Amino acid sequence: MDIKVLGPGCPKCQQALQLVKDVIKDAGLQADLEKVVETKEIARYGVFTTPAIVINGQVKSVGRVPSKEEITDWLRQG
Repeated sequence: MDIKVLGPGCPKCQQALQLVKDVIKDAGLQADLEKVVETKEIARYGVFTTPAIVINGQVKSVGRVPSKEEITDWLRQG
């Protein structure tokens, strides 16, 4: 599973990253997690408001910090 958290490092971006880390750990999942901070790379996903979460190439959340429950559901779906 490939997970990317897109954002320049603002507090909400850091919060989203930490939530994803927590869910991965709590669920015992194997995943490659990457923090993407480059504006051009973020824009390649069609994202212009951060934070954003991308799972296996699909943008799941933009411009908000999702709940742990939402992240858990996305990761279970793969």
